[in-house]
Amino acid sequence: AVVSTQSTGYYITNNLSMVDAATKKTLAAIPLLKTKAGPRDKEEWPIRLKEEVTSLIKYIQNNKEADNDWLRIQSNKEGTRWFGKCWYIQDYKKYEFELEFDIPVTYPSTAPEIAIPELDGKTAKMYRGGKICLTEHFKPLWSRNAPKFGVAHALALGLGPWMAVEVPELIKRGVVVHKDDQPTGE
Repeated sequence: AVVSTQSTGYYITNNLSMVDAATKKTLAAIPLLKTKAGPRDKEEWPIRLKEEVTSLIKYIQNNKEADNDWLRIQSNKEGTRWFGKCWYIQDYKKYEFELEFDIPVTYPSTAPEIAIPELDGKTAKMYRGGKICLTEHFKPLWSRNAPKFGVAHALALGLGPWMAVEVPELIKRGVVVHKDDQPTGE
């Protein structure tokens, strides 16, 4: 079932004072979720998971239509472990990273902790295991909008902005090097 944002778009827009206009537009196009259920809720979780997938499909379609395709993601059968690839393009070069996260047992009250393991220890805005730092800006926004926010919202408001700020800095410092620019082991 497609979740409409028409009736609830006003609520979200007015609670995003720290988010720019482009992000608000992106967010308004992501369906909100209705079911408050986590992985432990055996009856409601499948309903929530269907809403999550519907929201993610819409988010990815919107990104493709806006020529802003930057990730692929899938989950295990239970919908408790998510993994995929995300990428950032700079100077006509695509920097690709593996991403992963588990759905917390207290979800959707608690946001998932998204990790890019290969960047672990390369930036101060990251926790052990490559978990990106979302504490200051994203987590308060999530808590005000739970359970309406889901995985697509975490990617749009968490991972996307984090990559837009951190990856160019990592490239500039030479911490992240494009695969074509890495020395070969001849």
